[in-house]
Parts: sequence; C-alpha cells; structure tokens
Amino acid sequence: MSVKTTATIASFGGKLLKLTHDAPSTKCNMAFNLYLPPQASESRKVPVLIYLAGLTCTGDNGAEKGFFQHAASQKGIAIVYPDTSPRGLNIPGEDTSFDFGTGASFYLDATKPPYSPSYKMSSYITSDLPQTLFSTFPNQLDSSRVSIMGHSMGGHGALTLFMKNPSRYKSVSAFAPVANPMNCPWGKKAFEGYFGSREECGGLWSGNDATELVRGFADRGGEEGKEGEGKGKGKGLEVLIDVGTEDNFYKQGQLLPENFMEAARGQDGVKVRFQEGYDHSYHFISTFADEHVAYHAKYLLG
Repeated sequence: MSVKTTATIASFGGKLLKLTHDAPSTKCNMAFNLYLPPQASESRKVPVLIYLAGLTCTGDNGAEKGFFQHAASQKGIAIVYPDTSPRGLNIPGEDTSFDFGTGASFYLDATKPPYSPSYKMSSYITSDLPQTLFSTFPNQLDSSRVSIMGHSMGGHGALTLFMKNPSRYKSVSAFAPVANPMNCPWGKKAFEGYFGSREECGGLWSGNDATELVRGFADRGGEEGKEGEGKGKGKGLEVLIDVGTEDNFYKQGQLLPENFMEAARGQDGVKVRFQEGYDHSYHFISTFADEHVAYHAKYLLG
C-alpha cells in the first residue's frame, strides 16, 4: 500500500502531511492527514493518537480546526486524521443525505448490499491504516503505543473500536459522541442501511453501540471483545468524554450520553464532563483539545 504525499505543511515545529493510499478494505483511494511532531526523527519513534471526525467531515477538519497539534508538539505525539468514509464508489444513494453514505460511515463494517463490499471502515481504521502508517514511517512511529479519540460520529467510532479492540489502543476519549446510536435517529438510519433491520440484525446493532458494549465491557472486567487480540487488565473502561450543554444535537437526542453513563455505572474510570455553554462545533473541540491530548499522554508516555 504505497503512500503519496500531496502536501507538507509546517505546524508547531513539526509537519502536517497530507497523504493518500489505496486501501483493500474500502476498495478505493483513501486520504488522511498525519502530524509528525518535532520530536519524531529517524532515530526516535513517537506514539500515535488517531482522531476520528464526525458526519460530513474529512481528514482535514480536525487537522485544520481541532488545534490538536499544539499539545501534540509539546508532548511528542503524532496525530492521525483519517477520512470518514470511502469516496467515489458511485453507489446509488450514497451522496443523497449528510447522515448516511459518503462522509457518514459510522466507522463500522457494513454487511448489507450495496455497501457491504466497500464500506469497511472498522477494518480500515484497525488494519489497513495502521499497516500503511507503520510500514511507511517505521522509524518515526511507534506501533506499540497507539490511542484513539473522536468527535460525534467519530466519538462513537473511537468508543466502539476501543472497546472491541482494547489491546490495540492505550486509551480512548471523545467529544460529544453519538453514544447510543441504536436509540437515536442518526444511528437507526445508519444501522438500518449498513446492517439491516433491528429485528433481523440486532446483534450487529448492539455490537456496534457504545452503550451496549460498555455493559459487556463492565461484565467482562475489561476483557477483550471478539475483534481484539488479547485481554484487558480487568479494570473496566477508562475514558474521558466532553459534551457541550448548548449542543443542539445533544438537545435533539442524537448523542444520549446519559444512557452511556447509566450503562457504565460502577466503572470509576468513566469520566463524562458537561461543559457549560459549549456547542457541537470545532470551537468546542479546540477549547478542550489540549486537555484530551494530555489525557492520552498519560497512557502513551507513562
């Protein structure tokens, strides 16, 4: 999976690379951004923090508006900004609405045609992308130290991918995640379109819902799910989540963080903060970006 560099941009003493590669899982060319902090060199590997963006976004949104590079440059952490879906597949209806299809993969592996052959974003994030990263930058990036975070749909992706693969990631955090998609309008539409009906595919629905997964995560005491490669340490979930009190999507019932909190009751490592006056935008994300990078640094650098 050869990588093409389309731009190199100086940022906080490091460099932001705009990259593309062909991905077997999505059967198309995928673009992503990689921030290499000034500490990264041919003789020093740095840990990696993946940021998953929300509906309608690309890998450019977080890189250009999230301001994660500020703290990442100080801590010596690389940031990866993947795209939010496959693109240019010409599937009928994939560009019809903002909350399904292009830019709206929900970071899952679709099982329902016509999306099942190529909408494999869970496989892309956990397999194709890391293989490309660590083979292309073997001396700069440390494959043994990887964490994940995300916003909105990407927060859903970060939470579910972490809980399904806890040995793959050191830590997880989220900004305004879609925390219980099988019970909100966005999630119901996505799961119906990518999996099939709840009645026929209920296991896939619950298996890709953070609120349902955290119940199992608690029951297993941190043990690995089906897609993982080992076992956790039996400490339950540790996560940092921020939600703005003036977030219109929170008010509309798209995020449902309270459902997640109730399902995670008793897991002391679950920290959900309601930030007074903040909305769903990158003004909110950039305000708390440094805190989230610092949170991950405890696990990546400790």
